Amino acid sequence: MLDKSRSLKVDCVAYDLEDSVVPSKKSEARGSISRFLQTRSTGVTENAVRINAVDTGLALDDLTAVLKAPSLDTIVVPKVNSSSDLEFVTDVIRHNLPQRHAENPSKTSTPPINVLALVESARAVTDLTSICKASPYLSGLIFAAEDFALDLSLTRTPSLLEFLFARSAIATASRAYNLSSTIDLVCTSYKGAEGQQNLKDECVGGKGLGFNGKQCIHPNQVDVVQKAFSPSDKELHWAARIRIADQKADRRGRGSWTLDGQMIDAPVVGKAQAIIRRAEACGLDVTSAMESWKDQEPE
Repeated sequence: MLDKSRSLKVDCVAYDLEDSVVPSKKSEARGSISRFLQTRSTGVTENAVRINAVDTGLALDDLTAVLKAPSLDTIVVPKVNSSSDLEFVTDVIRHNLPQRHAENPSKTSTPPINVLALVESARAVTDLTSICKASPYLSGLIFAAEDFALDLSLTRTPSLLEFLFARSAIATASRAYNLSSTIDLVCTSYKGAEGQQNLKDECVGGKGLGFNGKQCIHPNQVDVVQKAFSPSDKELHWAARIRIADQKADRRGRGSWTLDGQMIDAPVVGKAQAIIRRAEACGLDVTSAMESWKDQEPE
């Protein structure tokens, strides 16, 4: 299973020490993952490990083992209910890797270990402010829908309306505290044409709420998710038109103008710039899109 992950081309692979590992195999799993992460897979941008929850008493052993791995980029912390969970993880990371986590970042030669927090309970949703401020290494929030449903005795439905408040709160908090990753819930129905359509629909819904990624539990979900969260061709060309025309409007001293009968001002331009940055990060051909609209004029 570990070796198969080397063939993936994805933003992040999270290797699990929590729910997928029975208690009697925890120690063996720590060793396997630590050895596996001695080298980096070329197609995986970020190597992450999901440790056991802090309140299980297993997190310290997990961290002590996997933080030795040179290819580790991120720790995923499950069941984060308060800031103290992330403060504990941060302290352990600093103690084990002081050379990567100096108080002055300019003195470190390698980037610090990032932390992703799994939001799985009502308590966590109501304490997002303190959670988002708990660690300087926190890079994002992940919504764990199944555990959240268990906590609130909810039944998951295709509409996902029962999660609307929690998902909106997570996306809003992540943006408010400038966290780079806002990862939406797992799609549990993924096999066959119906499963793939469910996945597409969930991606569209999550993107509309402000999420910029989605958890995958099977390789056949990756392409659908990557396409859904990348700018579409239509979005890219719209953004290119905005950027080209805005540059010309700026030179003419015009702070607002119109395009296709719609008013364009700073917030719209900002959205276009964000789409272009994301398109570049996704490897889309931004240069060609810009070139095709080089004659665009502000109306």
